[in-house]
Amino acid sequence: MLYGPPAAGKDTVTAALTELDARYVPFTRLKIGTGKTQGYRMGTPEQLAALEACGDVIYRNDRYGNVYVVDRPGLGQAMEGGRTPVVHLGQMVGMEQVPTLFPAQWVRVLLWCSKETTAQRSPQRGDTDTAARLAAWDATQADLAAHPQAQWELRVDTEATAPHEAAERIDAIVRAS
Repeated sequence: MLYGPPAAGKDTVTAALTELDARYVPFTRLKIGTGKTQGYRMGTPEQLAALEACGDVIYRNDRYGNVYVVDRPGLGQAMEGGRTPVVHLGQMVGMEQVPTLFPAQWVRVLLWCSKETTAQRSPQRGDTDTAARLAAWDATQADLAAHPQAQWELRVDTEATAPHEAAERIDAIVRAS
């Protein structure tokens, strides 16, 4: 599980992990809403209601006017064949709920960058809502500060650590666990 503010490098580190070992796969969250579709499984409010009725929503968050879901069927499918899903989360409650509601060998990684770096990276990656991403950065910082007891197997400053180096460090922890 990769946790961090917008533009901290979750996608970039995930890409480095998949290049390092094909068993790593990005977990594609279910998204109900509009905007960017790449990297998501687009769903409908009816699909969300059905998942919720079955207890298959592991974690849900509402941000940027959309709903993002980590779902039990999606995680199960991502783990088929011995694959290791890389789940991106930006809220501590998700970091707590996913391993509680979907027991597995989870590795918790904190990816961090400054707010200034988020401000630079956001438009570079094509975001049209950088102001909302900066507000989310503030919310992530406050969320992290509100959870000083959080346990991390690894903390990575993505301003000082190359993506391939971060991936190698994560991979070493995954293999050891």
